[in-house]
Amino acid sequence: MSFTLESFASECQRILKADPGRAGREKVSDLVQEALKDEKFITAYVNDNTPDRQVIYEDAELGFCVCAHVNREAREANPHDHGSSWAIYGQAWGETEMSDWEVLEAAAEGKPGKVRRGQMYTLKPGMAHIYHEGDVHSPKRTAATGLLRIEGKNTAKMKRYPYKAV
Repeated sequence: MSFTLESFASECQRILKADPGRAGREKVSDLVQEALKDEKFITAYVNDNTPDRQVIYEDAELGFCVCAHVNREAREANPHDHGSSWAIYGQAWGETEMSDWEVLEAAAEGKPGKVRRGQMYTLKPGMAHIYHEGDVHSPKRTAATGLLRIEGKNTAKMKRYPYKAV
């Protein structure tokens, strides 16, 4: 199947309208994996000109976003969640070592949450992974990576609280 941004976003919207819960997100994750196979679609948005994070589509009705990411340098992010949103990470190229974190103390205004590292796994090209509301995780990249990511809400417009590993 060949995608355009419009056809991809329209299919995400159709799925999420029918089921905005976990089952719908699983279907969107499957769609992301299909889109990752479409070299023309991916190279149109995840390329040398793509910034670290770029919203390429934001749904006016449901609020979800389609983002393109290119991380050019090795980096390990701090543990984080997506606030009151969910996110699906789709690995376009490169590899990302992900860690899931167990919340020991919730984060709040002026008080970082405390977390302990749990499972570690690698996202390889073509793979997608869902992080539901409250799922704390952290990516580590040892080289450049490209991602297609879906956010349930535009996280750049949300208040989020930090976490500290203990």
